[in-house]
Amino acid sequence: MKATLRQCAQAVLLMVALVCAPLALAERQQLDSVIAIVDDDVILQSELDARVRTIVSRLNTQGTRLPPMEALEERVLEQLITDSIQLQMAAKMGMRVSDNELNDAMQNIAARNNMTLQQFEQQLEQEGLTYREAREQIRREMLLSRVQQRNVDNRVRVTGREVDNFLAATAAGGDTGVEYQLAHILVAVDDFNDPLAVEAAREKANSLLERIRAGTDFRAVAVAESDASNALEGGVMGWRPENQLPSLVSDVAPALEIGEPSEVLESGSGFHIITVLNKRGGDQQLVEQSKVRHILVRPTETVTDAEAERRINELAERLKNGADFAELAKEFSDDPISGSDGGNLGWVSRGEMVPAFEKAMEEAAVGELKGPVRSQFGWHLLEVQERRRQDMGGQIKEAEARQALYRRKFDVELQNWLREIRDEAYVDLKSDVDPEADANEDS
Repeated sequence: MKATLRQCAQAVLLMVALVCAPLALAERQQLDSVIAIVDDDVILQSELDARVRTIVSRLNTQGTRLPPMEALEERVLEQLITDSIQLQMAAKMGMRVSDNELNDAMQNIAARNNMTLQQFEQQLEQEGLTYREAREQIRREMLLSRVQQRNVDNRVRVTGREVDNFLAATAAGGDTGVEYQLAHILVAVDDFNDPLAVEAAREKANSLLERIRAGTDFRAVAVAESDASNALEGGVMGWRPENQLPSLVSDVAPALEIGEPSEVLESGSGFHIITVLNKRGGDQQLVEQSKVRHILVRPTETVTDAEAERRINELAERLKNGADFAELAKEFSDDPISGSDGGNLGWVSRGEMVPAFEKAMEEAAVGELKGPVRSQFGWHLLEVQERRRQDMGGQIKEAEARQALYRRKFDVELQNWLREIRDEAYVDLKSDVDPEADANEDS
């Protein structure tokens, strides 16, 4: 009965979307159409066309050869479906990204690319994307990051024994300080108990490796064939220090020349091929630390993001009026560990906290109340009590080891979680992806 009601509702939603299209333009242009129903959301042909144009522009800028348009559109549609599932989850959790957070994010992106906001806007226009469209895309990506963090974080645990073993292995192998820019292709296997599926995936991975060795661009193959969540970015994983390489490739990447593909590697999620796009060296320096305390108000299934923001603003007013920080943290903070200690996080090094919190922490003067600040964990008020520069020795190595292990496990669990929510969602593809849609629209 529940499924029948859902299907009826979705049918009505589809009819409304079609009937409400601007009939006056019907003879002049093709009507926008629903190409997929995803739970309580719809994906329109115009959304697919816009995302394809953005990705094509990005790949052209990177110099990555494009896959066949039909294959690209199928992959982009699958990404839109997965994004829709996650964004609906974010909405149900009351998550949102404020305009102030979005403004900060845009400024940070421009600064990282050594541009002013005006130069950044001009660059976007050259890539076929308006500043407004880019803002909304960044807003979506921030929401996706938050919902992923909320749902995957509790699936990742790093034990003290794992940290000790990691440090022992690092000491035995030596830390060269080299960083690697990796790219990755995944041929996923849903069920390793199905020998036919396993063999088919292995054969596909070997075939992709042969194409790469024959001269096909690695990133182009990733865009067209990889099952990883970063496929449409050419499989690029970003820069990783040697001691934070995924365990699957920690012994493989250092031996690869730049641009050389690895052999096919097997893990619990499928078959992988990696390559090193670039390498660079790095030396450990003295670390600037801040002794910081905070109060966290976390949105939950019963507390919307707006309600959490209202509560944190009330606490900020109380602090400005002379309330004791430690007492409020003990009573109201949703971080139970620091809250029980008056909000104390201890000495914090750069890179240990999430970006939004770290940015506020670095901007705060000693003794200044900073916030409210929004991170993927919720709303924070923070205060920097002291600062120092110190060689942390073993402590910093332990923190780096824990972070490296966490990141490895998070990447694996994220792929598993994305596959799970995709399998559980109701998805109805209304028609085949139309590879001529872009051309028709532009003509």
